[in-house]
Amino acid sequence: MRCPFCGNIDTQVKDSRPAEDHIAIRRRRACPACGGRFTTYERVQLRDLVVIKKNGKREEFDRDKLERSIRIAMQKRPLEPERIDQMISGIVRRLESLGETDIHSERIGTIVMETLARIDTVAYVRFASVYKNFQAADDFEEFVHELRPPKADEE
Repeated sequence: MRCPFCGNIDTQVKDSRPAEDHIAIRRRRACPACGGRFTTYERVQLRDLVVIKKNGKREEFDRDKLERSIRIAMQKRPLEPERIDQMISGIVRRLESLGETDIHSERIGTIVMETLARIDTVAYVRFASVYKNFQAADDFEEFVHELRPPKADEE
């Protein structure tokens, strides 16, 4: 593993332990050249996924990009970081188990929204506001109205 600080390719593993509920391995590494320390994660990857964007462009699936968008939606929400990591790993496993290497971005967005809807409705609305490209307060209002169960006098 190349040192991110000096580029040395001869780094040493100082500690390994299971992470993300035994789905990944967390390794602490040290560089003998510069003394830098850093962490890496090793995960099982079933297949290489390609995302087909709305405009038809194809790009390699990026777990970090998925993680960033979910963490932004989950910001300041009462959920432990480990639980968020498990949720992200579950989404990636679900995508890999679809049996397809090419996955449309809409499919990924739908899976993320289904998962967030079960875990945290505020994060679900936050993610949806970006995913569905809300332009005005009315868009939020309509979306939130759909989330609420009808009242007895509205049926």
